Amino acid sequence: MDIDSLIQPFHRFGVHLGLERIVKLLANLGNPHNQIPVIHVAGTNGKGSVCAYLSSVLTEAGYRTGRYTSPHLVDWTERICLNEQPISSEELSQLIEKVQAAIRASDDSATQFEVITAAAWLYFAQQQVDVAVVEVGLGGRLDATNVCSEPLVTVITSISREHWQQLGPTIADIAREKAGILKPGCPVVIGPLPEDALKVVRSRALELQCPIYTPQPARQIGTGWAEYKRGGEGKRGRGGETQKEYHSIKYPLPLAGQIQLTNSALALAALKILQTQGWQISETAIINGMAKTKWPGRMQWISWKNHQLLVDGAHNTAAAKALRDYIDSLDTVNQKPVNWVMGMFSDKDHADIFAALLRPSDRLYLVPIPIEPWPGRTSADLQDLASLADNICPDLGGCQIHPDLFTALEAASSTATNDDLIVLCGSLYLVGDFLNNQIIRKS
Repeated sequence: MDIDSLIQPFHRFGVHLGLERIVKLLANLGNPHNQIPVIHVAGTNGKGSVCAYLSSVLTEAGYRTGRYTSPHLVDWTERICLNEQPISSEELSQLIEKVQAAIRASDDSATQFEVITAAAWLYFAQQQVDVAVVEVGLGGRLDATNVCSEPLVTVITSISREHWQQLGPTIADIAREKAGILKPGCPVVIGPLPEDALKVVRSRALELQCPIYTPQPARQIGTGWAEYKRGGEGKRGRGGETQKEYHSIKYPLPLAGQIQLTNSALALAALKILQTQGWQISETAIINGMAKTKWPGRMQWISWKNHQLLVDGAHNTAAAKALRDYIDSLDTVNQKPVNWVMGMFSDKDHADIFAALLRPSDRLYLVPIPIEPWPGRTSADLQDLASLADNICPDLGGCQIHPDLFTALEAASSTATNDDLIVLCGSLYLVGDFLNNQIIRKS
């Protein structure tokens, strides 16, 4: 049976935060999570790339490194990696079957996320990993990943108003949930947070006597953010051609956008903490590991039908601002109109995202998101989005509604010249649909 079929029965339980079910399920499996040293990473944005940096460097340093992230873009196996390689479909299917068998008839049914999380813990224990880099799914305090009592280090990358329906209406409420991953005496690396959020996180860290680290962003060395390149296969906007520096370590970054100065510094601060704990991580491993980091679907350039697309999830306001900053930094865009191909879920702050992205003369192509990740989470009404976009930016060069992503991409590419920028964004699930289609076309 394929993974989708195995995991589908748990889809109907949606998001149901709480630790009771996952604790009981892991106990039935022999508590595999207690066998694994863990780096635990939470945050609104940036936590995925921080996890990618950490696992790449630790693998380069010779450690047997597990990585658990969510959501996946194309395939469930992306979520669980060993030494940068996704688990095989066969292994994941077997693990899910073991997890299913461990759910007692008297137990509350596990959610889909809890099942795949339990499978990850089981896999890492079976593979006897030296360390696992684990990304929080949603929030922190009640997230299914929050079962490790003594993480090596915790990281909170950023906090903004995201998933407020589940985590609370204010930034302070959301910060309180994310600070729930802090554990007594365990060091915490904190990214640049709004004042209300920082106050909450620092207060919790001090209460638990957690050593606090607040690294400054890395420094750009050499020329500014590199040019947007056109042409044949493989040409793209480059984020990693120039050197970055953090605490005298100079390293290249393959991930684009100025936000990576912050994200890479957070990862390096966590690695320095590990070094003080006795982990053998050389400067060479850091430089090579950072250079080899891959994190698809985030400010990624992809060739599509003789056009260079910029693809990015940009599923909340902070991510949209980071994307717009990156676009504005591209030397050859020169304030030219942008062709936006976008889809968003109904629970997002659409007005703030549009305000961050849209500029006069830009063209907008709106599409539905073809995936419902959990019950009740639906694609936003496209007509409502079109009206909102017109109110936010009345000088748009055009706004169209399309029945699917690829119809919209065709329309955008037929209107755009070779020098016009086409950006696909608004949801990682939409990006995943595009990348999956690319894989199918090439197979």
